[in-house]
Amino acid sequence: MLTGVLAGLAAGALWGVVFVAPRMVPGFSSVDLTAGRFLAYGVVAALVMLIGMRTRRLPTPAQALAAIGLSVLGFTGYYLLLVLAIRDAGTEVPTLIIGTIPLWVMLLGKPQHLRWAALVPGLALTAAGLALMMGSPHGDAAAQAPAYYWRGIALVTVSLVCWTAFAILNSAWLKRHPEVNATDWANWLGVATGAGALLLWLVAGSPLADIATRPGLAGFVLLCAFTGFGSAWLATILWNVASQRLSASLCGQLIVSETLFALLYSFAWDGRWPAPAQAVACVLFTIGILASIKAHQ
Repeated sequence: MLTGVLAGLAAGALWGVVFVAPRMVPGFSSVDLTAGRFLAYGVVAALVMLIGMRTRRLPTPAQALAAIGLSVLGFTGYYLLLVLAIRDAGTEVPTLIIGTIPLWVMLLGKPQHLRWAALVPGLALTAAGLALMMGSPHGDAAAQAPAYYWRGIALVTVSLVCWTAFAILNSAWLKRHPEVNATDWANWLGVATGAGALLLWLVAGSPLADIATRPGLAGFVLLCAFTGFGSAWLATILWNVASQRLSASLCGQLIVSETLFALLYSFAWDGRWPAPAQAVACVLFTIGILASIKAHQ
C-alpha cells in the first residue's frame, strides 16, 4: 500500500507542472502545446518499446483499442480542454475545479466493503479546503473578460469529466488485466497518445515553419520534452502502479496532491505567498489525504 501511495503522490507532483506550463510559453497556441507535449510522450514510449522489444509484449487488438480510447480521455482530450480553460480563466480556478476530481472518483469508485462513514472525514476535509480556496481571491480574470472566463469554466468542467472517467476506467482495466505491467500499459497509452497528438497538430496546429520562427522556441521545446517525459510517461507509470495497488477511491483522494503541487507551482511562478485562507486550505487537503489513507487501511 505504501508503494502505491508514494507512486500516486509522485504522479501528482509531476502532473502539477502542466497547470503552469501554458503560462510559461504564452506565445504558443493551446493546440501546439498539447500536441508538443504528447508527441514527446509518444516518442519516449515508442523508444522504450523498441529498446525492450525482446522482453516487452505488444498489445492485442482489444488492448490497443482500449489504449486509444483511454488516451483521448486522459491525455489529448483532457489536456487540450484544460489548456484552453487556463487560457480563458487563468490558472487557479481551473486548478480548483480539477481539484474536485478526488471527490467524484472517491464517490464513484468506493470499494463495496468500505463503509461510507469511513470516507466522510477525508471527503469533508477536502470539500472544506476547496471551499476555502474558491472563496479566496483569484485575480481579476472574471472581471476583465467575463465571457471568456465562463467559457474557461465550461471547458475545465468538461475536462474534469474526461479525467474522472479516465481514472475510473483505467483503474478498472488494469485490475482486469493483471498480466499487463505498469510500464507496458504506459507505453501503449503513450504510442496511442502520440498518434492522436500528431493528428491533432496536423488538423489544427500551427505550421512548423511558423513555430520555428517564434520567440521562445527553445523554452517551448524544453517544456514539451519535460512534460512529455515527466508529466506524461513517468507520471503515467507511477499512476498505473498506484492504480494496481490501491482502490479507485483511495487513488481518487491522492489526486488532491496534483492540486496542491499545481497551486504551489503557481504561487512560485507568480512570486508570491498564498493567502492565509489558501494556506489553511492546503493543510486541509493534506489532512484529508491522510484521513483517506487511514480509512483504507
